[in-house]
Amino acid sequence: MKRQTAHLGMFLSLALILSYIESLIPFHFGIPGAKLGLTNLCVVVMLYCVGTKEAFFISVLRIILTGFLFGNPFSILYGLSGGVLSFAAMLLCKRAQKLNAVSVSVAGGVFHNIGQLMIASAIVENYNLFFYLPALLLAGFVTGFLIGVLAQELIRRLNGRLT
Repeated sequence: MKRQTAHLGMFLSLALILSYIESLIPFHFGIPGAKLGLTNLCVVVMLYCVGTKEAFFISVLRIILTGFLFGNPFSILYGLSGGVLSFAAMLLCKRAQKLNAVSVSVAGGVFHNIGQLMIASAIVENYNLFFYLPALLLAGFVTGFLIGVLAQELIRRLNGRLT
């Protein structure tokens, strides 16, 4: 039990650090809200190496803490909407057992953007925001692929070492 708690603390710390690093990187696709999604690396690795409940817990806790530390209530709302939908999509893809970590990460990146776009259009009551959808889907695919490649390598190297 102590060892698993230490792993959760390590993953939460890593996720917070990656969130902070991502906020410092001037990486923009020219699309509002598009990011690299570095923290998705922790979630994907946790899904495969630690467990579903733990991955979800760290994902939600990281979004809330990041919002308080580096953002505002809206960033928490946007983060939770994208994060929960992304997690659900990744979990369904992982359970299909025919998809690897790269595919799971791509699904996470795409659905994170969809979740945030849905909440943004509801908040501002302007569904014209969905014109950004094709660009956001492409951004989610590309970043999800890159993070997935890293996650798959980490999973391979960590396999059996976190139990």
